Amino acid sequence: MDSDVRRLLERIKDGSVSVDEALLELKKQPFEDLGYAKVDLHRGIRQGAPEVIYGAGKTVSQILGILESMNSNGVPTVLITRLSPEAAADIRKAVHLDYRQDARIGIYGTIPSPTGIGKIVVATGGTSDIPVAEEAALTAEVHGNEVVRLYDVGVAGLHRLLSHMDEIMNASVIIAIAGMEGALASVIGGLADCPVIAVPTSVGYGASFSGLSALLSMLNSCASGVSVVNIDNGFGAGYLASMINHMEVKR
Repeated sequence: MDSDVRRLLERIKDGSVSVDEALLELKKQPFEDLGYAKVDLHRGIRQGAPEVIYGAGKTVSQILGILESMNSNGVPTVLITRLSPEAAADIRKAVHLDYRQDARIGIYGTIPSPTGIGKIVVATGGTSDIPVAEEAALTAEVHGNEVVRLYDVGVAGLHRLLSHMDEIMNASVIIAIAGMEGALASVIGGLADCPVIAVPTSVGYGASFSGLSALLSMLNSCASGVSVVNIDNGFGAGYLASMINHMEVKR
């Protein structure tokens, strides 16, 4: 994965940064202690992607403080997940924020151009799964990926999915999002030649147990190459898909 360190080393190589300047950059404090949060400033160096702000449970002032810390330390684009409309409205009074209400995601800064090795397909069983799908899709886009959305292609009308075989076969990673019995992940897993990340959602009637039924179905998938994240965890799926889509051979 392209990390901040790699980019820094490339800048040294092309002469745009001196060795001393690079050394100073690496010596900077690895985190900033705000009292209520310790902002991880070296996460981009370690993992290739900066810290993400989990918005639920945080006050607006706390989110703004973390956002200011990240921005002042060179993070141009910040993702805020599980952000309520009310908190987003208050944040937008202080800074420019792109808020996507369906996904409950706030984006500070611009979405970067794709740098992944291929395309990430995000597919849903039904329209009711779209909020989780948008969380996954936007997370992937903010982390530098081209995303193809295939919504409402569940197994109740299998022809809808099969009409998109070109997109499925050309994907480098597929995120399959479904509630009810969660069968979409197994079907896609049996069609695709790339990793499939299954996301169970809490969509469904009483016996679905708020997503537990879909979770267990996906965990028991007979299709090879299917991994599963937690119920409604679109962010986790989008982040993992981005990591896969940015893999490089490590020598």
